[in-house]
Amino acid sequence: MTLPLEYASPQVRANRFDWAGLLSKLGPLIGLVFVFGLFSVLSKVVTDASPFATLDNIQLMLRQTSVVGIAALGMTLIIISGGIDLSVGSNIALSTIVLALVLNVFKGQQGFVPALAGIATAAAAGLLIGLLVTGMRLSPFIITLGMWGSLRGLATGIAGNQSVYPDPPGVWRQTFLSGLISNLPDSRRWMLLPPGVWLMIVLAILTAAMLRYTRFGRHIFAIGSNEQTARLCGIAIDRTKILIYTLAGALVGLAAVLEFSYVGIGNPTGRTGAELDVIAAVVIGGASLSGGQGSIFGSIIGALIMTMVANGCTKLGLQNWVQQIATGVIIIIAVGLDRLRHRQAA
Repeated sequence: MTLPLEYASPQVRANRFDWAGLLSKLGPLIGLVFVFGLFSVLSKVVTDASPFATLDNIQLMLRQTSVVGIAALGMTLIIISGGIDLSVGSNIALSTIVLALVLNVFKGQQGFVPALAGIATAAAAGLLIGLLVTGMRLSPFIITLGMWGSLRGLATGIAGNQSVYPDPPGVWRQTFLSGLISNLPDSRRWMLLPPGVWLMIVLAILTAAMLRYTRFGRHIFAIGSNEQTARLCGIAIDRTKILIYTLAGALVGLAAVLEFSYVGIGNPTGRTGAELDVIAAVVIGGASLSGGQGSIFGSIIGALIMTMVANGCTKLGLQNWVQQIATGVIIIIAVGLDRLRHRQAA
């Protein structure tokens, strides 16, 4: 079996330019440019279509991407390590419920403690998943499928089978939570983008740096590439997996804070199916479901592509089922390209 170029000796790397690797890395970006150009043209050609390539619409798409984008950062770590998490949507719902309940206790005097409570709840769920995956030695698919139902049921039970509204109504708007992904007021136009979008960008940079420059990041790739070899090399597999799922849970908690900022309530049925959006963003971004491959940059681009497809279809007046078909086709193409890369590398 031929080793990937990144594991080859410096002499080999110097004498062989990896065109396939370059295309693999730039593929998501090329796809993003293509989708943007396609909808830009169609919005001008199709009668009665709303403008697509405008600054306001670009900012709207970035705001819509922030929730899925931040959750996709954690999912990228999980998928690179060879795992999966099907409980993201349920975890977001539970975290927004906890955030809303804690916010009511504090009567909206400040939003940091409720936000921390929501993040801590999601991180605790991630920790539990990590412990179950490593302790029971079961497939992450089975564990997180069970957590998908359990967390959703827990959210529904805590909320009393109904949405949790801030009390008094609108009090949360007095906290920092209200302006995370909303349109910028004139007094804050200098920020260019809402705080939630900047949060996604900063977290993406930090997570990418962690993957590239830290021992923990190298261990994530090693486990996903070959877990048995990584174990023989002395990597603490269980401890690393627990940390991965806990960190991913904390990122889901941050996504839940942005979700609450957008909707203003804790909804036990909210974000149903978000796990599919998050996984799709990571896969479209070039990650391999077999593990050992993926990038933060690609995952953010994948999340943007999904948002752009949904937004573009809306601008063209297409129905939701068309958007779903388009997204499904993109996912199938992305997975097919991943399989093709593996066959070429074998």
